[in-house]
Amino acid sequence: MQDNFRSGFIAIIGRPNVGKSTFMNRVLGQKIAIMSDKAQTTRNKIQGVYTKDTAQFIFIDTPGIHKPKHRLGDFMVQSSINALNEVDLVIFMINAKEGMGKGDQFIMEKLKSVNQPIFLVMNKIDEIHPDELLPLIDQYKDELNFEEIIPISALNGNNVNHLMDVMEHHLPEGPQFYPEDHITDHPERFIISELIREKVLHHTREEIPHSIAVVIEGIQGDEDSGLIDVQATIIVERNSQKGIIIGKQGRMLRQIGIEARKDIENLLGSKVYLELWVKVEKDWRNRIHQLREYGYNEEDY
Repeated sequence: MQDNFRSGFIAIIGRPNVGKSTFMNRVLGQKIAIMSDKAQTTRNKIQGVYTKDTAQFIFIDTPGIHKPKHRLGDFMVQSSINALNEVDLVIFMINAKEGMGKGDQFIMEKLKSVNQPIFLVMNKIDEIHPDELLPLIDQYKDELNFEEIIPISALNGNNVNHLMDVMEHHLPEGPQFYPEDHITDHPERFIISELIREKVLHHTREEIPHSIAVVIEGIQGDEDSGLIDVQATIIVERNSQKGIIIGKQGRMLRQIGIEARKDIENLLGSKVYLELWVKVEKDWRNRIHQLREYGYNEEDY
């Protein structure tokens, strides 16, 4: 490691569906955060690590801040706010196409008590006319004293390298916390559950809101065949949701399984046999013991 190496923790915060996970996956070059066009996709802080010769960036991707409607929602918002006190740098990401909303104003009020440098990252600039950008920048500048304001397109990669270069200059000098090939702190079974949940969200559209969880029941490898057997249960709150996910003659569940298996094979680098079940647990998002069982830390809700 060379002299003057920089390293630090960076929180990515913003309203739901502004592109936080898309940005992190773009930087890492690997899918560790699920992407969906629905709000509140990310539920847990996902730590992604990007290492180059001169610096190491450790990202925390937080749930989008929104008005909570249940215990799980309380957990998600508190998780985002707590992340601001654990980092060296904060990215406040907005959706340039949507402009400033009440959610952004709520977040900026929270950010006023943060001492770390705050970057305003205006995502999805590919979806607006360039003439719309400057008035939008002026609107946000009046609300908070940002360290930097950088427009990007996380989906297309526009200006992402520039953002990384500027952030590097603001990271403190420090050690390389993780090996160069380290991508995330989350265990494989967590990422596998997220990949399955992504496919459910993608295929069920508005019929299944965020009342689903995915529990990995088991992962076994066969050394002779090189095949990995993954068993997972999709948890829903109502019988009607179970019927939608299974689909007519099991077609929906089969399609979810086919697409999730491809992503899991890319992750594990092996052939995968994926078994999926669907189980109804009524009102699980308001039950503390079930939130704990499905991976949400009790101290956070």
